[in-house]
Amino acid sequence: MVKLSEKEKAAHKAAFQAMSPAQKAEHIFTYHKWTILLVLLSLIVLGSILHRQLTQKRPVLYLAVINTTFGEQVEKSLTEDFLAAAGGDTRREEVYLYRDLYLSEDADALNHEYAYASKVKLGGAISAEKLDLVLMNQEAYDIFSRQGYLLELTALPDALSASLVENEVILSDNSVDYLLGNAAQEQVITKTVPNALAVSSLPLFRDAGFDGALYIGVISNSPRPEEAKAYLRYLFGLSGDS
Repeated sequence: MVKLSEKEKAAHKAAFQAMSPAQKAEHIFTYHKWTILLVLLSLIVLGSILHRQLTQKRPVLYLAVINTTFGEQVEKSLTEDFLAAAGGDTRREEVYLYRDLYLSEDADALNHEYAYASKVKLGGAISAEKLDLVLMNQEAYDIFSRQGYLLELTALPDALSASLVENEVILSDNSVDYLLGNAAQEQVITKTVPNALAVSSLPLFRDAGFDGALYIGVISNSPRPEEAKAYLRYLFGLSGDS
């Protein structure tokens, strides 16, 4: 870069001051546009980061809804209303909701990819410990129970125990070895455990017109078991001390 003399600097300054406002703007943009664009881009990126940090909510619980759908009012009851009842801050906290999930062991060709994608998503959420509760129909409940994903529910308040249901959990299964000829006979060992609550009769779901059985269970590896149990008490209208 050529260094200007003091006389040349003064001449440039005088020429700039003699320009009209429009000419000054055009001059600045012509000679400094890349600097201006870089500054603007930096401000946009910084603003985006700050906005995300200020508005991003911290999940206090993760809930998956499988093989069933509901409207905005039920969603509000399942998320915001629980936070309010628990004394949470709805502006900074949330119940993270996994929606539109479908599981089936007999999915037809049309739904096979959908069921597979849901299975992968749920498996990833469980592995990452970002799934605490599942609200599901009978088919999804059977699948989750057999795979051992659900926590055995014990020492529950009487109001919850009355809705406790049992299902099979597979302890061992040599089906693959049997099909490959590595086992003389197929043997599947199961046990029955209480691992979900029937919620179809609760006013929240009954009044919303849900069809068929509906269950809620706690994921066995949830790092938030106390919060999950508090959520169950909330669904059944129990106080925190119940």
